[in-house]
Amino acid sequence: MLKKIAIALRDIWDVLTAEVRRVFTDSTTLIIFFLATAVYPPLYYYIYHREVLQEMPVAVVDLSQSEASGRFVHKLDATPEMHVAFRCNTLADGEALIDRHVAKALFVLPPDYAQRLAHHETATVTCFSDISSFIYYKNALLGGSNVMLDEMQNLQLEHHQTGILDAEQTRVQVEPIGIDDVKLYNPSGGYASYFIPALLLLVIHQTLFFGICVLCGDANENKRALRLIPPHLRTHSIYRVTLGRMLCFLLIYIPIALFDLIIMPRIFGMPQLGSAADMILFLLPFILATSCFAMAFGNLLSQERMSTLLCCLFFSVVLFFLSGLVWPQQCMPPFWRVFSYLFPSTPGIQGFVRIGSMGATLAEVRGEYLALWLQTGLWFAAACQSLRFIKKFR
Repeated sequence: MLKKIAIALRDIWDVLTAEVRRVFTDSTTLIIFFLATAVYPPLYYYIYHREVLQEMPVAVVDLSQSEASGRFVHKLDATPEMHVAFRCNTLADGEALIDRHVAKALFVLPPDYAQRLAHHETATVTCFSDISSFIYYKNALLGGSNVMLDEMQNLQLEHHQTGILDAEQTRVQVEPIGIDDVKLYNPSGGYASYFIPALLLLVIHQTLFFGICVLCGDANENKRALRLIPPHLRTHSIYRVTLGRMLCFLLIYIPIALFDLIIMPRIFGMPQLGSAADMILFLLPFILATSCFAMAFGNLLSQERMSTLLCCLFFSVVLFFLSGLVWPQQCMPPFWRVFSYLFPSTPGIQGFVRIGSMGATLAEVRGEYLALWLQTGLWFAAACQSLRFIKKFR
């Protein structure tokens, strides 16, 4: 029994070392595995490390020229999101600033603004936003809404102020229930804290998938798929071959994943609420499942070295949307929700974001964790069957 185990371990070691040599002698795979994963994380963190856009330049057209409109403009300028950089006399002047992208938003206060407020009527403030970036629209909407709500509360306090009620009683009458707005896990509303952890996990998924498919496509294109299997294993267990390759990619990508997903965020001061040990344990089945998924796909469908490039690039966007980060999975049609769990990226992104960004423990993401281990088993079996197909028909 011990002799059989020793032979099996030696076979797995032979496959592992042969696959490592193949990876490190293939220039394309080296670029995908090491250069891409070394360049993308610092680049993304450097671009988005500011997290939020503050003091966005906006223009104001105050056609009312009243005390009320001046107070509204002053509050706009006081918001952290916006800075009133331009005060225009006409709407055409403001629109010209928007067209030249000098001002990112334009607020227009009508001539009857103060009169309507004085007569307890609804006054309209029009906002035009530069939609070349969604962040501009978000800042204009958020800052404008906060000023509007503050003005509404002040007007209600003025209208309810009487000699019978003091200031505190009037405030309670206007706002009987206080509201504390607390943004969980990302109080600043930072773009990088929300976006980058999921994006970098997808980078890990796609580079590993594409690199393995390049290796499989090279073997199939040059009719070397069988020769890459050690001779003494061609008539024996294909499981040892698949297991050896899977361990090779695991050993290569564990350090890469640690650098990209744990070390780099700390270098750039990005928030990480979860335990590093939980993140490492979660990444283990993610890398194994992705490796097996790529081998199963690459053995059968990668007939040429670069044949999966376009498919890989196309599916990157699809997988990001299917992950549930852009659009909640609960709102997806049942078919797409089930379809998304064919890919390791979906439970991987869901679970890793909860651990890293929300401070969840491994037990609290056990659904995604078990899904990754289940995918590892299923895709491992599929990879073995694809290798059996190669042995039988090629």
